[in-house]
Amino acid sequence: MDVENEPKVWYVSLALSKDLTLLWIKQIKDILWFCCEFLKQLKPDILQDSRLVNLHLTMLVTFTDTSTWKILRGKGETLRPAMNHICANIMGHLNQKGFYSVLQILLTNGLARSRPSLSKGSLTAIFSLALRPVVAAQFSDNLLRSFLIHIMSVPAIMTHLTTLTPERLVVVESHDLFRKFILYLSREAQCRDVCVCLEGSHTLCLLGNLVYLGSLNDKVLEEETAHFVGVLIHMLSYCQKYVSQKKSNLTHWHPVLGWFSQTVDYGLNESMPLLTKQLQHLWGVHMIRILFSDVLSKKLLENQEIAPLPTQPVSPQNSLPMKNLFKRAFQKSASVRNILKPIGGKRVDSAEVQKVCSICVLYQTTLTTLTQIRLQILTGLTYLDDLLPKLWAFICELGPQGGLKLFLECLNNDTEESKRLLAMLMLFCDCSRHLITILDDIEVYEEQISFKLEELVTISSFLNSFVFKMIWDGIVENARGETLELFHSVHGWLMVLYERDCRRRFAPEDHWLRKDLKPSVLFQELEKDKKRAQLLLQYIPHVIPHKNRVLLFRNMVTKEKEKLGLVETSSASPHVTHITIRRSRMLEDGYEQLRQLSQNAMKGVIRVKFVNDLGVDEAGIDQDGVFKEFLEEIIKKVFDPALNLFKTTSGDERLYPSPTSYIHENYLQLFEFVGKMLGKAVYEGIVVDVPFASFFLSQLLGHHHSVFYSSVDELPSLDSEFYKNLTSIKRYDGDISDLGLTLSYDEDVMGQLVCHELVPGGKTIPVTNENKISYIHLMAHFRMHTQIKSQAAALISGFRSIIKPEWIRMFSAPELQRLISGDNAEIDLEDLKKHTVYYGGFHGSHRVIIWLWDILANDFSPEERAMFLKFVTSCSRPPLLGFAYLKPPFSIRCVEVSDDQDTGDTLGSVLRGFFTIRKKEPGGRLPTSSTCFNLLKLPNYSKKSILREKLRYAISMNTGFELS
Repeated sequence: MDVENEPKVWYVSLALSKDLTLLWIKQIKDILWFCCEFLKQLKPDILQDSRLVNLHLTMLVTFTDTSTWKILRGKGETLRPAMNHICANIMGHLNQKGFYSVLQILLTNGLARSRPSLSKGSLTAIFSLALRPVVAAQFSDNLLRSFLIHIMSVPAIMTHLTTLTPERLVVVESHDLFRKFILYLSREAQCRDVCVCLEGSHTLCLLGNLVYLGSLNDKVLEEETAHFVGVLIHMLSYCQKYVSQKKSNLTHWHPVLGWFSQTVDYGLNESMPLLTKQLQHLWGVHMIRILFSDVLSKKLLENQEIAPLPTQPVSPQNSLPMKNLFKRAFQKSASVRNILKPIGGKRVDSAEVQKVCSICVLYQTTLTTLTQIRLQILTGLTYLDDLLPKLWAFICELGPQGGLKLFLECLNNDTEESKRLLAMLMLFCDCSRHLITILDDIEVYEEQISFKLEELVTISSFLNSFVFKMIWDGIVENARGETLELFHSVHGWLMVLYERDCRRRFAPEDHWLRKDLKPSVLFQELEKDKKRAQLLLQYIPHVIPHKNRVLLFRNMVTKEKEKLGLVETSSASPHVTHITIRRSRMLEDGYEQLRQLSQNAMKGVIRVKFVNDLGVDEAGIDQDGVFKEFLEEIIKKVFDPALNLFKTTSGDERLYPSPTSYIHENYLQLFEFVGKMLGKAVYEGIVVDVPFASFFLSQLLGHHHSVFYSSVDELPSLDSEFYKNLTSIKRYDGDISDLGLTLSYDEDVMGQLVCHELVPGGKTIPVTNENKISYIHLMAHFRMHTQIKSQAAALISGFRSIIKPEWIRMFSAPELQRLISGDNAEIDLEDLKKHTVYYGGFHGSHRVIIWLWDILANDFSPEERAMFLKFVTSCSRPPLLGFAYLKPPFSIRCVEVSDDQDTGDTLGSVLRGFFTIRKKEPGGRLPTSSTCFNLLKLPNYSKKSILREKLRYAISMNTGFELS
């Protein structure tokens, strides 16, 4: 007899017997729960266990649904409703016992790993089992909750369904589950309940699955945008409560959230890359286009008067989707648009504005919650060239006047609407700052990707005013939480623009100054230690005119000198340090004697006595003049590239520490000494002709520690040719690996080829299209930082021992150069004349003096006037605050004899000079100078033409180490 086809012996037929039905139901419940207990223990990655998993799942699938029961086919169809009722009863029993928890454990064991260990059949069975009660209960809230908590929180389950069993996703779609999940969670109490049950790690997994489902359901996403955004904000905000800024005894490390103050399920770590991929859909182009459709649909007004730029012919290669953010450099916009400026006119309570605000809140919350992938999120948000300018256009239209006034009002209103508007501004600032940081100069200034330069001027003006108002109106000093985050966001974007403008101008003159801020008022408030004045100086010193900041700097130095007792008073004299220097060994003697001095002694009065090689003192009394000469000579020697402590950049020949300076014994101590000498020059207001490379000035200011600092932006100041070659790699359209580059740098060091690895094992890692941007940044960082790290640190340490970092923080890199080397403006002859002292019979109305000023003003070119200043003061630039601050003051002395016979003024020489009586015609002699005293020694010439000829010859013969 064929047993298989004999219903009497089928196990299910026992359920049809009146006497046995209840026993059968009890037995099958026990058997199925026994299967569940087994499934909890089994490990799907072990082969033997995986077979048992299939066996137990088959049991569960078979006895919880009647569709495979042969007994109900044909005549037995009438029994199906009763049997379905029994199955529902069995399923209800399993649910009460914890059926979903069993499925969750099994799914997590099989899927929360880098490669899933569940087979297609097993995953199909589990997901079908999980869905049965939900469908049977017609998607009741109770079962939707269980499904969300236990199934949808399994890491990347939706991705695994796509890969292993796409048919199940079709089922998900046919039941419109994505919409049902979103609508269930859109009720705040229910969403909070689910989050609390899951805690942080699993809430994030649920979030990833929902985002992934959203990326597959455009129609639902468009129709339920508000609910979708609201649910994500709520879930991210829940996680954010537990995201911590730092490690502590109460925090655990999470690869996406960072330090987290809830317990972290480390078993999920293997699945984090897949979870991250799911989350990436949230800031992928596809979802951004859907969510920001209202903003992106805006037409930026085109300026029809300007001829359109030629467009590139579309080749098959050009039409491919661009994988790399930077390839867009070659995509030209078809026409030139009007510049976006605040105009106002859009009601902030309109549905459109509220929707855009919510989406901005979502992305802002994403940035502050998913801390470990923040850069990924920002890069995704800046991928579309037109999103940020269109968001700026949207911001420009808000409120009655547009922009600034509205957002300043929001700061003073603690309403939900205000917070959402400020979140929009914050997102705009964070994304724009990220974009401008990663774009190079060609992309910003020439191709003008995303923003036109005129728009950057408008935006920076808005940001400058906003930050100023936040500080000056006292908002920042009491700011906490979101307000403080907003301030740092707006300020960060402002400073990136300001520093870019300092390197290469895009804004008009005086653009950054606040005309409504009187420096005198600020100085008075600083004297009274007012917090707002201190904050202004700390965050936006550029709003104060440069000259006033230099005055402030000099005041700070003077105050410290008074505090340390370094200033001569009627009751006390400062301590003086005496040093003896041999001219032939100036650097060695200076180094040996000064490096031992304490910090305060270095800041104090140092008297120098020069001796010759026989130890005989030179004539002359040091009243700061001889020390000035010593300082200038030391600086001239140490910065001479021939010494190889410093090198000059290719092109504009600016100085930076030499990477091969380690050949000198005690080279780090030497660099520290150089830093102290440079600091001493700045401290005493002695200008020295030492032009540094811009990137090194940034290091001196500490800018390279900023999170917004980009080594690539500074690279042209080291080697413009090298910069061009590196950026051509970024723009290379083919396969970069064809070039055979590795993550290393080969350098010729004193005749030997040395390979520097940019990362551990870099010489074996090829440069590819995926890592080429990292390669460019690593290379720039290596050339400007790694190679000279110890030298720069030693010099900066020496410099800061004299000059406090907070004193110079109020200057940009070009301004610091001017502080060191004087003003690069035209020499003000009237100012020089006003502060000139005359000796030897000369006076302001003396004909030789009148000739001299006339020659300087009318016969000499600006270059010759700079050479004249260098001839008499050793620096071609005037002091920053004018010649009143030249120490010692500029002086002109009438001389009758040559320098080697000159013993100083006598009564006879002064009278002869005053009455222009000559012992003999000095026509053969040249003017000379004593730079340590800023003194011009001028013979009493009889003709103006002779004076002009001799002076021109003298200044052009002023040979020696020339830096500029």
